[in-house]
Amino acid sequence: MSKPYVIGIDMGGTNTVFGIVDARGTVIASNSIKTAKHSDINDYINELYEEINRLIVANDAVDKIHGIGIGAPNANYFTGRIEGGVNLPWPSPIPLADLVSAKFGIPVAITNDANAAAIGEMTYGVARGLKDFIMITLGTGVGSGIVVNGQMVYGHDGFAGELGHVIVKRTNGRMCGCGRTGCLETYCSATGVARTAREFLEIRSEPSLLRNLPIDEITSKDVYDAAIQGDALAKEIFEYTGKILGEALADFVVFSSPEAFVLFGGLTKSGDLIMKPVKEALEKNILSIYRGKVRVLISELKESDAAVLGASALGWEVKPLPAAN
Repeated sequence: MSKPYVIGIDMGGTNTVFGIVDARGTVIASNSIKTAKHSDINDYINELYEEINRLIVANDAVDKIHGIGIGAPNANYFTGRIEGGVNLPWPSPIPLADLVSAKFGIPVAITNDANAAAIGEMTYGVARGLKDFIMITLGTGVGSGIVVNGQMVYGHDGFAGELGHVIVKRTNGRMCGCGRTGCLETYCSATGVARTAREFLEIRSEPSLLRNLPIDEITSKDVYDAAIQGDALAKEIFEYTGKILGEALADFVVFSSPEAFVLFGGLTKSGDLIMKPVKEALEKNILSIYRGKVRVLISELKESDAAVLGASALGWEVKPLPAAN
């Protein structure tokens, strides 16, 4: 292979992580910069170029980069732009793919962070060999990437697959950052678990280790720590969360009949506390023709590398830039 590496860039609201990745999914080297450090997008691109170029030179990868893949919130694979309200200091839309490609002289593809995670799993992770699966990312929010017949589902406008914003509570649902109420994200994300903890503590009276903490500062990690110490209320919070997620997965099955769901993110580290109720609710609520056919898998990608790997997988898809006249 004449150009054996790609660059993966994971652009978040706080940090941008990037790395050089080979065809086997090994992150050769990585680093990060502050996303919102610069008020001008061109200054951000310049710093990104300087830091990535430093990695390229240090790792003998000059003229060996096949392409650049970027995962970013609200990134549109079709247009190469970041579109819509995101936690970034620059006005939208942002023509990110064009800006980065022009600076590096290397072809660039972008997509949203959950789609990038799905592509990473299909290329390097537990979804290798699967042609039909749904990636669910359980972090600060709930993201998803849908793969059908080996292809990402983007929809007509590039924004398909926002399963975190499927409404799971039509009555008295929680307010979501998207402006609607009752979205899956408000219940089954890390922040959703913390919201459930606060609600349970306010409306119930049984003792709990969580009552020793300032109620407004409780995190999903606090709930986990209490649960593994045997706290009954904390365990019930995970059961409540897992039940809602499992019911939602049962509904998602009828859309594309996936071979598997691949779960990724901090909440998956809770193990059986959440996975047991997820699987039970999925099997209980799934349409009978699908029962027993759909697996629930946990991502095998290292969390420290997963974002870069997911983005980098896009880099192998890009076509070379046309030669200059």
